[in-house]
Amino acid sequence: MILAHIDLDAFYAAVEELEDPSLRTKPLVVGGDPQGRGVVATANYVARRFGIRSAMSSAEALRRCPDLVVVRPRHALYRQYSEAVWSTIREVVPRVEQVGIDEGYLDLGTVAASFPRGRAVADAVQTSIRAATSLSCSLGVSTSKVVCKIASDRRKPGGITVVPPGTEARFLAPFPARTLPGVGPKAEERLATAGVKTIGDIARLSDGELRVMLPGSIGPLLRDRARGIDPRDLELETKRVSISTEETFERDISDRAILHAEIRRMAEELAAHMQRNGISGRTVTAKLRYADFSIRSRSTTLPAPVDEGDRIGDLACGLLDRGLRDRPGALRLVGVGVSGLSEHRQLAFDDGSEAVAGARNLERGSG
Repeated sequence: MILAHIDLDAFYAAVEELEDPSLRTKPLVVGGDPQGRGVVATANYVARRFGIRSAMSSAEALRRCPDLVVVRPRHALYRQYSEAVWSTIREVVPRVEQVGIDEGYLDLGTVAASFPRGRAVADAVQTSIRAATSLSCSLGVSTSKVVCKIASDRRKPGGITVVPPGTEARFLAPFPARTLPGVGPKAEERLATAGVKTIGDIARLSDGELRVMLPGSIGPLLRDRARGIDPRDLELETKRVSISTEETFERDISDRAILHAEIRRMAEELAAHMQRNGISGRTVTAKLRYADFSIRSRSTTLPAPVDEGDRIGDLACGLLDRGLRDRPGALRLVGVGVSGLSEHRQLAFDDGSEAVAGARNLERGSG
């Protein structure tokens, strides 16, 4: 196989820089309010020079860089850019696995017969994305997902790293053990206690050592991956069954008007996304997270699918109110989701012809 892992460089921050070019030379993070409980979602490369990274609190980021520019996330905007990127990628490489808004795997073997040709296709992907969106990306090209994933981070931003067949284990060996996907903090600590600090150290473990350090099936799996052995194929896109969005507040909120406004804003975001993609859904869900981090959700299922922001917002606000009647209290987070998705639009009964056409679409979709 000739695979590639693609990762858009500092994606959220890069989009904000495109929208406002004056930000390009400034330390920038996309994240929550530094005065509250906000965290950094993405830092641009200027901010990273100050040691600022994703998942750091916005307050800590501001302490490290008092001149930091903090921009609140605009997820609807990022989805638009992401959709443009993946549409562009599919014009070059038809077989892809998107694993996030800003990353995924490409089957270069469908359009390249050799690794040198695979490198040329990776170049073409980079060039096409930059031409279509002005965004930068990094790619790792190799024979397996695990090697591609690690390689794509090797020459950021805007780099391509090719790991040819037969060199996978040698390439992986020097990296810290924690770099290997599947090695979490606990496994890293257990391995470090035994003197296992690099991926190469994991690759050299015997069966007996594995049983002691990493009992169960995870040990052999990680050792194989440390050796560059990873037979996983791409997981091609499957039909989405739900779509959702949520917002974590800087401070717990009990004001019903503010909560309703947030719910309606998210409902409009979802509806816009659904309408762009020609989908609608029958089940609307409101998610509530309280100050103690406990979560409640309330749902309602409709006889016909919807894709209108006002309607989704009305339903979600009603569900929120119902949840707060069952358990009053200030909320740390609210979310809106739509499930039971189908690929036809909401029926419009303004005239008979639209109703008949919609009914026919329903019949075709149910098959």
